[in-house]
This record gives sequence, C-alpha cells and structure tokens, in this order.
Amino acid sequence: MSAYPVAAEFGFKAIVKELFSYKTGILAIALLLLLIGISVYAVVAIPYDEAVRLWRAGEMTWLKNPRNAAPVWIELFVGKKLPRTIILSSAKGEASKVKEGRRVVIEYSFDYSYDDFPSEITLFFSAKYGGEPPVVKVYWLRPDGEEFFLANYTLRSPDDKYYISNDFKLETRLETFIIKERLRGKPSFAITVERALFLAYTGKLEVLKGKYKMRLEATLASEGDDLDADLVVYGKVHGFTGTDHLRRPLSIALLWGTPIALAFGLTASLVTTLAQLVIAAISGWYGGKVDSLLQRITEVYMILPFLPILIMVSMFYKIDIWTLLVVVIVLSIFGPGVKTMRALVMQIKNYPFIEAALAYGASGKRIIFLYIIPRVLPLVVPGLISAVPSYVFLEAALSFLGIGDPNVPTWGKIINDAFSEGALYKGYFYWVIEPSIMLILTALAFSFLGFALDKIVNPRLKEL
Repeated sequence: MSAYPVAAEFGFKAIVKELFSYKTGILAIALLLLLIGISVYAVVAIPYDEAVRLWRAGEMTWLKNPRNAAPVWIELFVGKKLPRTIILSSAKGEASKVKEGRRVVIEYSFDYSYDDFPSEITLFFSAKYGGEPPVVKVYWLRPDGEEFFLANYTLRSPDDKYYISNDFKLETRLETFIIKERLRGKPSFAITVERALFLAYTGKLEVLKGKYKMRLEATLASEGDDLDADLVVYGKVHGFTGTDHLRRPLSIALLWGTPIALAFGLTASLVTTLAQLVIAAISGWYGGKVDSLLQRITEVYMILPFLPILIMVSMFYKIDIWTLLVVVIVLSIFGPGVKTMRALVMQIKNYPFIEAALAYGASGKRIIFLYIIPRVLPLVVPGLISAVPSYVFLEAALSFLGIGDPNVPTWGKIINDAFSEGALYKGYFYWVIEPSIMLILTALAFSFLGFALDKIVNPRLKEL
C-alpha cells in the first residue's frame, strides 16, 4: 500500500491540531489571520464601490493631501521629524476672523517644530459675493518678527485657490530679498517659496522653528458679501502608508488589494485544482481513447504561451478583474496538475475497495465522485494552497504590465503607478516597498500552510 491513502484518515480537527504542532503551521495561521483581518476591515470601513470611486477620483478630490508624501514610519530611517500637513479653516473656527462692513481680516496661527520644510502652501477660498469679487492681501509673519507681503490676490471664483508655492513672481521676489538683505550672498541651495518663508538665516538649509502667522485682509464689494479660507501647509509625511502622485492615500489600494488578492488567488487555485482533479479522475479511470484525448489536450495546454495569450486577450477586449479571473482559469484547467493527479488515480483504481465497489455494481461516475476524488482530494490540498500565491503574483504582474483592471485598487496597480511615475528614481521607495511587502506576506502565509499540510498528508515528510 502507498503512503498516500493515510491522508484520507485525517479529519478537520485532527488536521488543525496537527498544524499547530509545526512552527510553519503556526506562522502560516498567524499571517492568514492578519490578512483576513485586513480584508474584513477594508470591506467594513470602505465599501467596494466607495473604494473604487475614491481610487478613480482625480487629484481634485485629494487636493488637501500632500503629493508623494512618505509614510510616517520613514522617520525611523531619516533620523529627523518630518512635517505633517497643517490645515486651518476660518469657517470651522480654527482661525480668528473679524468682519467689519466691507472688510474681513482672517489670521491663522500655528506652531512649526519640524526639522524639514513643508512641500507646498495653498489657500482655499470660499467666498459669497454678487458683484465684484473680493480682493485679498496676504501677509506672512515669522517667529523672528519679520513680515512678508505675499500677494494682492483677486478671486476668480467663489471657490478659488491661491497656490502660493506656484507663484513664481513671489518666489523671485523672496529669493532676491533673502540673498541681498539677509544672507548677503548666493547660498549653496535653491530658494523656493516654502524655504524662503521658513528659512533660518544661518547660511545653511535650516528651518526656523516657532509660531507662524498668516493674515488675510479682504476688501468686499458690498457688506452682504463674505469670505472664508482654509490655509493648508502641506507636510512631507502622511499617515502610515503615504500618498501617490495624485495625492491619493495608498492605504485605499493596500487595504482593498488584500481581499481582492485573496479572492483572486483562492478562486483561481480552487477552481483550477478541482477541475484538474475531475479531468484526471475521468482520464485515469476510463483510459483508452478518453485518456488519450484528455492527455493530448493537456500537453497542448502545457506548451501554450500563457502570458502572451493573456496580453493578446486584454489588448483586443476591455476586461475587468473578474473577467480576467475567468480567462486565467480557462487557460489553467488543463495544466501539469492533470498528469500528477492522474498518476494518483491510476494507483487508487487498483485498490481493493475499488474492486469491491465494482463487484456490487457501482457505476463509473459513482466510483469517480464518491470513491476516487474524495481519496485523492486531501493529497492535492497542499498543492492547492501553495498555488494561491502564484495566482496572486500573476494578478499583480498583469496589473504592473497594464493588463489588469485599471479601475480596481490592487497591489499591482500601486506598483504600476510607481514605475510609471519613476518612484524609485525620485526616491519614493515606500511606493514600491509597501505593496511588495503585502505580496511577500501573502506568499509566505500560503506557502508555509502548504508545507505544513504536505507534512500532514504525506507522513514520509515528517522524517525530513
């Protein structure tokens, strides 16, 4: 008798108990629980339709997030406190506002204790007027008492935005002033608007820490008009995952990439393995022409170029991720697994219990589905589990190549965007590292679980 049938004696409880006797089994279960927890949180916290909408939304939806901001844990490696985004709204009472007739004065005040300069500064206006738009004078007060006049800005719409960092005339004016009046010479670093407003005049690229203020003095066309504004001083870190080139939090795709990856990998592996098992059982049991036909089809499938066919299909047809899953399953049904499982079927069909079933008149279908497949199934479960990461990596690879569904937030889409935007060249390593870590954790979880199950269903491996 072969060692293989021993696997059929294991019940579910016995398998779980046996899993906990292996370190790889414990680690696999811990990683799977982590991935399942992330998946449940993603589904509950951000419904699928909302996640897709947020991910497909343009940059205007995320305007108050910093662009290409690193995650906060990056501070562990850079050794300094990086700036967070500061948002102050006069409409929410986060700034002092005085309105007298046709004049509005708004003053923002905040402490800046970070070791680096902000990435951008922007004013978001919210005005109410019927005739002429408000004219706003913008002043900046530093902790050392120095005050800068930044602009005399006329609103172009009620929800206008003044991108202070993109005001090149202001940048030239500030640069000239600082070089001539404060540094008394050209520094070794470029002077941008953010650096000019937060620069300590030491000759080095250092931040002046302390309390900063911005004052807006608006002139309204009539007393019935009104003005509010949000001051956003963008940081260089944002949350635990950071942001991308469209200011989107990467957490959306990292979170939702987990249930999508698990669903894609498990479905593809399960359906493919079960289909191959049925094909192998039919081929091995009936033999003859049926066996020859199924084996020739399997051999043709084995030599077909899998990835080029997927690329060709995606080029000619606009497919979503679930259609892509169906195509992957169809292309994988007749694979090498058919031949491996057929070999197991050929052994089992000669066992005494099969001969007994034939003796009492069991049909071929009954023997295949009630005797052979249940006997072989425990033996292929480790391979089924171990195959999940390959399908997860396949989906990520297809998304990286631009073949996947562009509307669904997945790990592969993050990597695709990162490489399209030159993330590694620009130093945004987190953009690639985070989805890669999630892919590695998934691979380790299912691989370790597959190894542990293989030792359980094949006792000979316990000796290794």
